[in-house]
Amino acid sequence: MAPERESTREAARERTLAGATAATRSRPRLDQPRPRRRRLLPEWDPEAFGRLSERIARFLGTGRFLVWMTLVIILWVLWNIFAPSDLRFDNYPFIFLTLMLSLQASYAAPLILLAQNRQDDRDRVNLEQDRKASERSIADTEYLTREIAALRIGLGEVATRDWIRSEMQDFVKELEERRDGHVVFPAERSRARDVDDR
Repeated sequence: MAPERESTREAARERTLAGATAATRSRPRLDQPRPRRRRLLPEWDPEAFGRLSERIARFLGTGRFLVWMTLVIILWVLWNIFAPSDLRFDNYPFIFLTLMLSLQASYAAPLILLAQNRQDDRDRVNLEQDRKASERSIADTEYLTREIAALRIGLGEVATRDWIRSEMQDFVKELEERRDGHVVFPAERSRARDVDDR
């Protein structure tokens, strides 16, 4: 019996210690923001960077950029051909010019892709708004169609001006016949009216 008591006491002591260590361990609070960590890389605003990349991509797609790029390349080549040899910085195979154009292309391609991605996101939002607007207009159109159909059904039961005019003419004719002494039986009158209606 004694070993059983000792094992239960030991298990209780382990549970108490485990609870104590869990209670003393510092846990992050969920109602407070995390403290800022130091970053090795510089931070930037993604929205500002996106706007800058769009501006650069728009400039790269203009004729002005092509003209300036062509002028720079022509001046570069002419300078390195006709300038005095001690002032030349890139001789005939123009390796440095090739390197600069490759560097420019390697930066231009991702900037253009970033601008296209931002434009795709804007287009997606615009399409979603257009879809919701068209759904609302379709629902409004269906509602108005139902209302117009209900009005037409209601107007089918309303007396029209032509129907009232024909009834009044029949009534005047009946009054004149009674005044003249002719009495027309109701069956004949209804038969004549049916013929007139057809």
